[in-house]
Order: sequence, then C-alpha cells, then structure tokens
Amino acid sequence: MPYMDGMQTQNPFLDEFAKLTTAFMGLAQSAGDEAKTAMRAQADRIAAEMDLVRRDDFEALKAQVAALTAEVAALKAGGASRKPQATVTKPKAKKGE
Repeated sequence: MPYMDGMQTQNPFLDEFAKLTTAFMGLAQSAGDEAKTAMRAQADRIAAEMDLVRRDDFEALKAQVAALTAEVAALKAGGASRKPQATVTKPKAKKGE
C-alpha cells in the first residue's frame, strides 16, 4: 500500500474531491452560524413586538419577588409577636388650674 501524506492520495480526482468537501463543510458551518444569528434576531424582534420578557430578565424578577415575599413574611411575623404598647396620654391642663 502506498504511503499517504494526510489527505494526499495517488488519485488527483480524490484529492480535489477532498478539498471541495472540506471547503463545502466550511461554507455549511458558516451558513449555519449565519442562519442561527438571523433566526435569533428575528425571534428577538418578534418578542419585542409582542412585549415579551427575556428568560434571564424573568428569572431575575422572580428571584426579587421571592426575596421580597420572604422579607414581608419576616416583617409580619416580627410584628405579630410583639404586643402593641398602650400609650396613655394625659389630658392637657386648662389655664388657671
């Protein structure tokens, strides 16, 4: 069997075919990346028109709501455990008394 250096063969047709295949794969990868970018841009545009929220923004707001809910519950629990103190106000003395 003859020695093969990388993709080199004894057949020039196969060499050209390998080069074309490699070039085509590069073009296909580029086209796929370009299509993905175009689709994402289109989806972002549609989401903006429909006034939708991105997932990362939604997750951030969800975390804030959970934190505020816990804070409100803690404040309510702290307020319920304390008894309100009765305040006694003395009537103001009238002039001359």
